[in-house]
Amino acid sequence: MERKNMNRIDERIKYRIEQRKKVLACFITAGFPTINSTPQLVLELEKAGADIVEIGMPFSDPLADGPVIQRSSQIALDQGINLDTIFEYIKKIRETSNVPIVLMGYLNPIMKYGVDKFLQTAKSVGTDGIILPELPYEECYRFKPRINEAKLANIMLVAPTTPLTRVVEIDKITTGFLYCVSVTGVTGANIGSTSKKYIKNVKKVVTKNPVLVGFGIKTPQDAKEISKYSDGVIIGSAIIREIMQGKTFQEVGNFIKEIRKGLDL
Repeated sequence: MERKNMNRIDERIKYRIEQRKKVLACFITAGFPTINSTPQLVLELEKAGADIVEIGMPFSDPLADGPVIQRSSQIALDQGINLDTIFEYIKKIRETSNVPIVLMGYLNPIMKYGVDKFLQTAKSVGTDGIILPELPYEECYRFKPRINEAKLANIMLVAPTTPLTRVVEIDKITTGFLYCVSVTGVTGANIGSTSKKYIKNVKKVVTKNPVLVGFGIKTPQDAKEISKYSDGVIIGSAIIREIMQGKTFQEVGNFIKEIRKGLDL
C-alpha cells in the first residue's frame, strides 16, 4: 500500500498501520450545529484521536443520508452554508492543524460551482480527498482525471449490493482508502452478521487500498468489532446525534476518545 506522492491521508493511514492500530475517521456536517462552529469541532475531534475528518457538504436532497444527517444538513442550509464558507473553514483549520480532511457530498452543488473550480479550490485551501457517494463506477472516468490533476484522493464507495468483481475494479481507481458501506440503505442503520461477512470478503479481494467501514457504527464495541475485519472505521451519525442531544464539543470529544480506546484495545 506504499504510494508515490503520498498525501496526508496516505501518511496518516501508513502511520496507524505501522503502529498496528486501526484508523478512525469522523464525519461531521459543515455548518452544524452553528454556522461558525466547524473549525472548532474538527480540532476537538483531532485532539480526541480522529485520524481523518470527513466534512459533509450539505445538500437539499441527500439520498444516501439517514434522518440524523439530513436534519443536520437542513439546519446548516437554513443558516446559509455554502461551498465558499466550507473552504473558509478548511483554511482556518489549516492555520493550526494537519489533520487529513476529506470533503463528502453530492454532485449537484459541485456542478453548479464548476467541477474544476471546486477541485482546485478544495486543494488550494488544504483538502486531501473527495467522496462523491452518488457517483457510479461507470461515471467515475469523467471525474477521476480531474480529481487526480487536483492531487486529491479519489475515495470510492462499495456496499453489500456491490458484486466482488466490481469491488476489484473500484479498488483499482480508488486512492486514499476504499469506503466500505457496511449495510444496505441510509447512514445510521444497524450492522448485522451479513454485513460482517461482506466486509471480510471485501478485505480479501481489495489489494490496493486500505478498507475503512462506515454506516452503523454507534459504540466503542461496534468500532472494535468491525475493525477486526477492516483497516479502520468511519463514524458519523453517532457524532451528529451526540450534538443534537445537546452535548458540548468537549463531551463529543470524550465520546470519540472512547471510540478510539475501543479500537486500540
